Amino acid sequence: TEVKSLRLGKGNLQDSFAQISNNEVLLQNCHISPYDFGNRFNHEPLRTRKLLMHKAEIRRLFAKVREKGLTLIPLQMYFNEKGRVKVELALAKGKKLFDKREDIAERDAKRDVDRAIRDQQRNG
Repeated sequence: TEVKSLRLGKGNLQDSFAQISNNEVLLQNCHISPYDFGNRFNHEPLRTRKLLMHKAEIRRLFAKVREKGLTLIPLQMYFNEKGRVKVELALAKGKKLFDKREDIAERDAKRDVDRAIRDQQRNG
């Protein structure tokens, strides 16, 4: 029922991440809505999902995550030519607190400018 739900475009990768534990890659917080026409055996929307990868790939990713403090982030889910669901992962570094503050300040400044322009156009 998960694949049917994904075919309808009901998957959400926002706030999701991947973890490596016991030589397995697990996708956490990935929301796939229950299939509308499913029965009582429908899947749980936020369950942890195991991603299939080659051992060498998992080892390589684990080394990078462990030594540099990077995180595995899913970028997109798509269907390949065989109709299988694939998840594209990226290694990402988290933002520092001062980076977040800068982004918030930029966003506030942009909002103020947009508001001023809008008021100017209204009052002409």
